[in-house]
Amino acid sequence: MRFQAEPAVDAGQPQRTGVLLVNLGTPDSPTAAATRRYLAEFLSDPRVVEIPRAAWLPILHGLILRTRPAQSAAKYAKVWTKEGSPLAVWTARQAALLRGYLGERGHQVIVRDAMRYGRPSLASQLDVLKAEGCTRLLVLPLYPQYSASTTASVVDAVGAWAARQRRLPELRFVGEFHDDSGYIEALARRIRGYWQDNGRPDKLVMSFHGVPARTIQLGDPYHAQCRQTAHLLAARLGLDDGQWLLTFQSRFGRARWLEPYTQPTLERLAREGVGRVDVVCPGFISDCLETLEEIDMEVRQAFEAAGGREYHYIPCLNDQPAWMAALAGLALRHLQGWPTGAAPGARQPISA
Repeated sequence: MRFQAEPAVDAGQPQRTGVLLVNLGTPDSPTAAATRRYLAEFLSDPRVVEIPRAAWLPILHGLILRTRPAQSAAKYAKVWTKEGSPLAVWTARQAALLRGYLGERGHQVIVRDAMRYGRPSLASQLDVLKAEGCTRLLVLPLYPQYSASTTASVVDAVGAWAARQRRLPELRFVGEFHDDSGYIEALARRIRGYWQDNGRPDKLVMSFHGVPARTIQLGDPYHAQCRQTAHLLAARLGLDDGQWLLTFQSRFGRARWLEPYTQPTLERLAREGVGRVDVVCPGFISDCLETLEEIDMEVRQAFEAAGGREYHYIPCLNDQPAWMAALAGLALRHLQGWPTGAAPGARQPISA
């Protein structure tokens, strides 16, 4: 293996600390070609599809990548904005705001954002941070609940990048924050704010991204952490058991995934005559295809077709101040012990 060439060491060069926010990914544009490139990278990850490569890759390249890109591109086109993909826009904005929040507290930290699949790639942003003089890097995946298919995949990608480096920065990872008090309170404030403006529902549905059900037996903590997040959020909102439900969305393939499934649950609620349903997606920090198109369009349509009367989608945390304060607090807890250029007596963040 050939390691990447390094510039000559300058003993006087300041050593800096960096934070890399990582999200899942998005195509560069809502076209079949761009979506095909994105899906090929995403679905080739053995963390995402745990099927033997010899069996899976012919299916992926011979069938899925021939039919699904055009379908997915049409869905992306429904939510694409003038600024680009909503996921990319919100993640970049969160990185910029996080640097400001940390700077206000006296911490001179470089913050960048990356996508696990697509652009800006994780490896390219690590290269940039290193070129900017970062000798200490905190990698913060924006996945509140740990899953091998998401969080661990980020660690894999960082490891692959690290394997090519001659001089490695110190590395830390945020593995999960499903029960972080700032995160839970930010979700609660988002929901309370929506209810203040739009009234309250008869039922609140908390929809998390699904994963194959067998991951529970394989030791993945994702299901348990989703349940804990939901219970903590319900308690923070003061909801009784009969006022909220936990569901899982975005099922892929024929295998059994975590249940109950979101769309069938909403259709059942419609048939049962529940007057108003609000849906929130606590596992998604930023609005994206899965929230804007799947939940706010497809599931809404299914609910109404089943006779549902009133359906509300509550947006993700995005750039809400309570969330940005919580994210700053989360980052600083994991940066403890590293020099960040904090001024003497700098104000420490208070969880929102």
